[in-house]
Amino acid sequence: MCGITGFLDPRHRYPEHDALVHRMMDTVRHRGPDDDGAWLEPASGIALGHRRLSIIDLSPLGHQPMTSASGRYVIVFNGEIYNYRELRRELETKGTTFRSHSDTEVILEAASAWGFARAMERLAGMFAIALWDREERVLHLVRDRMGEKPLYHGWVGDTFLFGSELKAIRQHPAAAGLRLDRRALGAFLRHGYVPAPLSIYEGIAKLEPGHHVEVQAGGRMTDTTYWSLTDAVRAGREAPLRGSDDDLVSAFADALRGVLAEQVVADVPVGAFLSGGIDSSTLVALMQGLGGSEVRTFSIGFREEAYNEAPHAAEVARCLGTRHTEHYVAPEEARAVIPDLPAIYDEPFADSSQIPTVLLSRMARRHVTVALSGDGGDELLGGYTRYFQAERLWRRFGLVPHPVRRAAAGVITGVPPGTWDALFALAGPVLPGGRVVQGGDRVVKLAAILRARSLSTMYGRLVSYWDADGDGVLRDIIQPPAHTRHDPPPGLTSVEQMMYWDARTYLPDDIMVKVDRASMSVGLETRAPFLDHRLVEFAWRLPLSFKVRDGVGKWGMRRLVERQVPASLLNR
Repeated sequence: MCGITGFLDPRHRYPEHDALVHRMMDTVRHRGPDDDGAWLEPASGIALGHRRLSIIDLSPLGHQPMTSASGRYVIVFNGEIYNYRELRRELETKGTTFRSHSDTEVILEAASAWGFARAMERLAGMFAIALWDREERVLHLVRDRMGEKPLYHGWVGDTFLFGSELKAIRQHPAAAGLRLDRRALGAFLRHGYVPAPLSIYEGIAKLEPGHHVEVQAGGRMTDTTYWSLTDAVRAGREAPLRGSDDDLVSAFADALRGVLAEQVVADVPVGAFLSGGIDSSTLVALMQGLGGSEVRTFSIGFREEAYNEAPHAAEVARCLGTRHTEHYVAPEEARAVIPDLPAIYDEPFADSSQIPTVLLSRMARRHVTVALSGDGGDELLGGYTRYFQAERLWRRFGLVPHPVRRAAAGVITGVPPGTWDALFALAGPVLPGGRVVQGGDRVVKLAAILRARSLSTMYGRLVSYWDADGDGVLRDIIQPPAHTRHDPPPGLTSVEQMMYWDARTYLPDDIMVKVDRASMSVGLETRAPFLDHRLVEFAWRLPLSFKVRDGVGKWGMRRLVERQVPASLLNR
């Protein structure tokens, strides 16, 4: 895991290339505290910078920027290629020799042997790559398929800038005039995060998951998709897996175990975050089964009982026999993190769990350099309760003619929210499906749902804080819901459509932003096995009944982990 940055200055507007790229690199020192390096080609105006967190091949042979044996390609790379040993063996059979044991060199020599586009399709991992082709004078930028690793980029005037974080880009003098993007501000007010491809600055974009950008010195830029979740979902539906429940649970276990076997490989200590929930408990149970060294697990606790998962995590850890560490957060400790958040996240970000994620990362970093995380399990296997609530609501409300629903919504919103709060305190009404309404804000949300004409519109209102159709702030800049950019493949159920939308938007733009920035702020690498694209493709071949059954998500994974952890610990 590392930080990358650089620029292409074909008109040589800024002669101090070396000083500039080092200034940009210094802003992401936290992402790579172990080493740094820069590579410049003055004639082309290209500068590549790298900060290294040493994970694979800790020797100087893993130093970046790295040049291919042919001299054609130069790379800076953030992330991990989990199948690099397999690719290395294949290349060696074709006569390629390697100087190091790093996955970075495998990327370079794969590009030399197969061409960069083909090599990129063979990579399995999390990555943000910047590769300069000295022969074609083209800069390639690539982001992993599910959006685990960040990469910002854009032309500012006639200078092209890129970086793992916005703070690196801001260090270049060309960025001095960057302005706030009102579309991004509107999207933030709706969602609490800035969805790709927007960033908070005009002209600077987030490279979208599964995308490959080619930048030429003349200013031409092409953006292509080398992998899409849409295609993966469609392919999975065309080749569904069949079998008994036991057969499918075993098949899923084998697939996840294969991913884990690659992701626990490192030349530094590896551990896992453990909340005591289904996702993290399953990962840790399978990690224990792989053998090797004792598994270290980490969890955060709170004195407020309603929010505290630490006792459950500790019970799971005892059940699985891990070496467990927990830390209870004091209020003043949480408050002390708040001043650090703008520097950690770079742009507006309102996920409330960013604070405990920073504290968990700080604690884990004192013991390990790599931590596995259960992120992605909900989107992959139907884990969010809102999927079932939304399905029930749409199934019931959809039977009522839209004019009637719209009139009812008008009645609801005509009552001041404070009045609803007082009434709920007395009556505690329940929405269909057993969902308790806890205040006037929920009623406003209910009114928005009643107005919806489609599942997509309803879901957009469920996942929005502010809505352009409602009584919001800055109404003129509120953006459409992020998921409306992504049409799901035909034939998906309502639950599957919501899983798809979340995997395209909420997962990479909120969850993975939170985890990446929090962990990398202390030089901790996090790995998310559920987001390995091979497992994602496999999961979309599984029937929905494996994921969702009797109104409960992650059904098959529950059956898997209950082989080692009592159901009473998990189903709480």
